[in-house]
Amino acid sequence: MKKIVLLLGTIIASFHLFAAEDDYPFTEPSQQAQFQNLTTQLRCLVCQNENLAESNAKLAVDLRHQIYKKILEGQSNPDIIHYLVTRYGDYILYRPPFNKFTLGLWVGPFLFLFLGIAYLIYYLIKIK
Repeated sequence: MKKIVLLLGTIIASFHLFAAEDDYPFTEPSQQAQFQNLTTQLRCLVCQNENLAESNAKLAVDLRHQIYKKILEGQSNPDIIHYLVTRYGDYILYRPPFNKFTLGLWVGPFLFLFLGIAYLIYYLIKIK
């Protein structure tokens, strides 16, 4: 029993070794907060459904470094987001803008919900 507890403890304690931790020294706490805000609201382009703060992919590390440099240059969040969207497209955003290219993302779930309810009503009427 002690061996199992020791093994599980070792496994759980080693999880932090796989976390994406980079050292980005900022001179002001507001810059650190801006960095955390941006890296958590931007998507990793390589990983599925993981933000830049959590991803270990090489591209995510490079994007975090780019964001770090832009923050040190004094750029605002909209400027940095505009730069990244221009370079990588709307996919980098967790909340893409509503336009003709993202229409399916915004309307699709409601369309499927409507079709599901319509089919359910049709099925219930058909049973009677």
